[in-house]
Amino acid sequence: MRAVVQRTLQSNVTVENNKIAAIGQGLTVLLGVGHEDTEQDSYYLAEKIINLRIFSDISGKMNLSLLDINGELLVVSQFTLFADCRKGRRPSFDGAAPPELAQKLYEVFIEKCKQLGIKVACGKFQSEMLVALDNHGPVTMLLDSKRIF
Repeated sequence: MRAVVQRTLQSNVTVENNKIAAIGQGLTVLLGVGHEDTEQDSYYLAEKIINLRIFSDISGKMNLSLLDINGELLVVSQFTLFADCRKGRRPSFDGAAPPELAQKLYEVFIEKCKQLGIKVACGKFQSEMLVALDNHGPVTMLLDSKRIF
């Protein structure tokens, strides 16, 4: 499972000209599920992201987590995080999970974040979405549950 984590002042998702989700200060996560991922990958990334110390303390040092600042989380599914662009010019998505598995693990991730006490908003699975955000910093982290980067 892969995630692009962005520290944001606000973010929102629009589908078919309707804003379906919005958050204030917190994290915007683009989440991709691979065909070999399991619920353990969802749990690992949820714990990692929620506790990632990337918010500034009073000294300006990145020392606070989403929990510490009582921040919000916007989660958007994005299978293209498993694009393989190493060969040719057209990406291969063979590494991405089939939709049924991807949606299940996406929902497991969201539920785990809620269980950890985070207010969570979500995009719409398998939909074309417009994601708008104010990346604060900018701060962007790449995470992989298999720890390949």
